Amino acid sequence: MTTMGDRLTFLKGFIKRPREVGSLVPSSRFLEQRICRVIDAGHTRTLVELGPGTGGTTQAVLAAMPADARLLAIDTNPAFVEQLRTIRDPRLMVAEGSAADLDGLLAEHGLPAPDIVFSGIPFSTMPEAIGDGILRSAWAALAPGGRFTAYQFRDAVCHQGRRVMGEPLVECEWINIPPMHFYSWDKPERPGS
Repeated sequence: MTTMGDRLTFLKGFIKRPREVGSLVPSSRFLEQRICRVIDAGHTRTLVELGPGTGGTTQAVLAAMPADARLLAIDTNPAFVEQLRTIRDPRLMVAEGSAADLDGLLAEHGLPAPDIVFSGIPFSTMPEAIGDGILRSAWAALAPGGRFTAYQFRDAVCHQGRRVMGEPLVECEWINIPPMHFYSWDKPERPGS
């Protein structure tokens, strides 16, 4: 659940780094619930969240995860990382770093290839080369049969993702202001399939 303090921290983060934060407000509870359904949080063991902000989606996913699952939340914003570290759940690991270094961060935290990588990073506001690097890193790190999901206001990630991962499954959460799109790619169980 997002508190007033979370909203204030998020707004400050947006003011300081609008291209990295991408929104004035954190995710709505409807969006958080939809994320948990789209990524099937209740049936996964290793999850990675890219761009968790102040942790509203993080907490929703933790509430839906199995007791033996692990979640690595990665953000570049030091204020958001500090806020995330106040979440008391032994299944949560928080890292300050770049999503483009996902393999290194997984190794640093002793985690296997994730079943799910989900991202709220605003791909539409970052240089395309950086976005492509993040997508390649996430796709390479995913376990066979894993899923990468990006939730976005704009469709930049859809076009970038096609080049890296193929055609996405597209869904929308209309009970969010503005409506949020979900772009998901499922990694084949075997290379070339």
